[in-house]
Amino acid sequence: MEMQQVRYFISVAKWLNFTRAAEECHVTQPALTRAIKLLEQELGGDLIRREGRHTHLTELGNKMLPILCQCHEAALAAKSLASQVRSGELSTLSVAVSHSVDLTLFIDALRELRAAFPGIQIKLKRGPAGDIGELLKSGKADVAICGPLSLAWDRLEIWPLFNEPFEVIVGSNHALADSSPSQLALDALTNTQFTVMSGLDLTLQERDNLRALGIDLASAHEVASIDDMKSLLTAGLGLALAPAHILREPTMQHVSIPSLQLTQAVAVCVVSGRHRNPEANALLNLLRMKDWQSEENPVEADRLPA
Repeated sequence: MEMQQVRYFISVAKWLNFTRAAEECHVTQPALTRAIKLLEQELGGDLIRREGRHTHLTELGNKMLPILCQCHEAALAAKSLASQVRSGELSTLSVAVSHSVDLTLFIDALRELRAAFPGIQIKLKRGPAGDIGELLKSGKADVAICGPLSLAWDRLEIWPLFNEPFEVIVGSNHALADSSPSQLALDALTNTQFTVMSGLDLTLQERDNLRALGIDLASAHEVASIDDMKSLLTAGLGLALAPAHILREPTMQHVSIPSLQLTQAVAVCVVSGRHRNPEANALLNLLRMKDWQSEENPVEADRLPA
């Protein structure tokens, strides 16, 4: 089946007139008729019936018309996309971001990237830390922004950006929302079920430190997205233990507890030796050159008093 045969059939179905269809397609009427006959032979039945001066679609023609229209539109879209890519008008950049990283911290860099490459198409992929490395390794992501990766692969290039402390987060309607930080740390943590991001990879020492403070994550709720964490907290289902930038909004209260001594090292990662397009290099440079010192605690003033 050739696309020109499909195009000729669509034109005849539109006009129900072979002469006008041939004019629209800029071919002779015999050539148009031959092409449609070949299409009918391939599909195994008549698509168009001519009765004197009247032309109409057969039952098969009516059933095939929407399908062939779809095929034709898809072919046109593919051709247009290929032309844009060849001319540099459109480029694609796949960025993998782990669930525990707040994307708003990187919006300025993405804006600068968009300004430098107006035709860029950004494909954002989310996943737990354990999946981010695999997305890079398989080529499904060009750049990753993530916490520590569990993937041990010597071709990973990792550039640390900043360290982000963990905090306790509670919904404003929770019974403990009005507690002071010290009271919350001492009294509430022991008997409270926590919510954490799935794939949270803590060392044995970090887990021991948390248990010493009364925080045992063995029975913690696990969520795969910030929105799901918000839903649980809004419903009053426990407290969250999460990086400080997450859920900075009026319906949530953050409590900074220095004795937690728990941080997330956020880094940008690529695959060494793999070809990177200019867009990937630009994003990599934007993130590496940014002064993240001023971003480590951008909401310090909003924290509850220590």
